[in-house]
Amino acid sequence: MDIKPITLLVIFILANLFFSCDNDDSEVSDNDSVIGTTTDKTYPIVDTGVFEFYSDTAIITTPTVGHAFYGQDATYNGNQPSYTNNGDGTITDNITGLMWQQDMGDKISYVDAADLVETINLGGYTDWRIPSIKELYSLANFTGRCYGDDAVDMFIDTNYFIQPIGDESIGEREIDGQTWSKTHYVGLIMNGDEAVFGYNFVDGRLKAYPKYNPATGAPNAMYFRMVRGGQSYGENNFTDNSDGTITDHATGLMWQQVDNGTTYNWENALDYAESLTLAEHDDWRMPNAKELQSIVDYTRSPSTTASPAINPLFSCTPITDPEGNPGQYGYYWSSSPLQDGPTPYTDAVYFCFGKAQGVMTGNLMDVHGAGAQRNDPKSGDATLFPDNFGPQGDVRYVYNFIRCVRNVD
Repeated sequence: MDIKPITLLVIFILANLFFSCDNDDSEVSDNDSVIGTTTDKTYPIVDTGVFEFYSDTAIITTPTVGHAFYGQDATYNGNQPSYTNNGDGTITDNITGLMWQQDMGDKISYVDAADLVETINLGGYTDWRIPSIKELYSLANFTGRCYGDDAVDMFIDTNYFIQPIGDESIGEREIDGQTWSKTHYVGLIMNGDEAVFGYNFVDGRLKAYPKYNPATGAPNAMYFRMVRGGQSYGENNFTDNSDGTITDHATGLMWQQVDNGTTYNWENALDYAESLTLAEHDDWRMPNAKELQSIVDYTRSPSTTASPAINPLFSCTPITDPEGNPGQYGYYWSSSPLQDGPTPYTDAVYFCFGKAQGVMTGNLMDVHGAGAQRNDPKSGDATLFPDNFGPQGDVRYVYNFIRCVRNVD
């Protein structure tokens, strides 16, 4: 039987289509150098990893809709953490597409870190950089726990990343394993100190740390975990929907534009979020810590822009600080727990869009910087707060604001 040339061409094309589909292997090998994301969003939020449920004092069984403590972090599952060990001292985050340095080495100053990225060659790449605080926070894992000054479980996946603790032999605490970002605080902390935001993967807190030793003026040293790829990660793409909501197309999240001006303990904040109907949507919830951090604007602060550290499309309720001074903004609850101390189930994470204040040497001051992440007890006698707690005398309000969120798709 004769086969015409056109028939042969059709057979050839169909065969190639079949084999190209059959052999399509999209799994990234351990040595694949391609940096890409698993989503079309430019700022995909990596889930906190929290899977247990909490009351305000203990671990509890899974709460159901309409019952107390429903809507907390473990209720909702986002992009679960996923990493690839490339076998060359680098780790790829399969959600964000960022490639990370696995071992940070020793503590160095910020200036030395800036010099290091000019010469570092790791995994065959030379385009390493100091991460922003939003890039760095993407690695946070809120299944961690500390016990005061002692490390217990890291707030980072130690199956992939090497996370040192402080060296007690030289007078450090175990929790002195802070990692710096490139994000400088636009204001000043404590007694007028220049500061750089960092995250502590040992105790689970984000704050601005003094860049220089206040007593000597010498550069302070911290850990640096260098990153490459994903240059737009952490950049928001907001739209005002003109209905009391703001959509961030970069993360795929829709936000309540204006908080309702009321403060709540954690349980009641969860209930408010789950009960909210806004812009004809009734699937609102309390954001987890990493979602809430995504809308912090680290280019703003009360002392430099006379505004909270958030895009001006949003509104934050102004408050007076514990000394009655205006120009402060309240703290905002997240749905994420933070385990610490002898009663590890009592606290939850909040973010400061105003000054993160504390009392030191008898003076109320901005000790951690606008955009810091701390933790408050989930409940307490409202007449006893605000009070002060910890080595920096953190102002604890306990009754905090809430800004609800929902998924766009």
